[in-house]
Amino acid sequence: MVETLFEDIFRIDAIDPDGKKFDRVFPLVSRISARSEQFDMLMHLDINTQIYPMRVGEKFMMVLASTLNLDGTPDSGYYTPGNKKSLADKFDYVMQGKLYRISEESSEKQVKADIYVSFGGLLMMLKGDPSIAARFELDQRLFILIRKV
Repeated sequence: MVETLFEDIFRIDAIDPDGKKFDRVFPLVSRISARSEQFDMLMHLDINTQIYPMRVGEKFMMVLASTLNLDGTPDSGYYTPGNKKSLADKFDYVMQGKLYRISEESSEKQVKADIYVSFGGLLMMLKGDPSIAARFELDQRLFILIRKV
């Protein structure tokens, strides 16, 4: 059975909260801001809204996994067409990327961890509980899988 590194249901709070970042180069990409229900994680995610439209108020399940193989074996890194079932079959939007930064910040009340992943230039920032960040490693290859709920 495949072991996921993180999964939660998110609610979209805003789309392009700081204005459209990719207007000239990638006009079909928007940055969503969302908060998770179970772990209270904040996420900013760049997403191709032509392929997968998203709206404020919608909820979606997001999973981070190191492999798409259902038996949990490491992924080869190459797409091989065929009839082999994978974790991706259960989701609508999938991207592969690399974790490039993990950092912690602390305030008087609490410590938060930031996880940064690049999916071929589309970025994700996941901020929240430091115990969740302990599951990840720098330069780790990750898959993000999304489906609306």
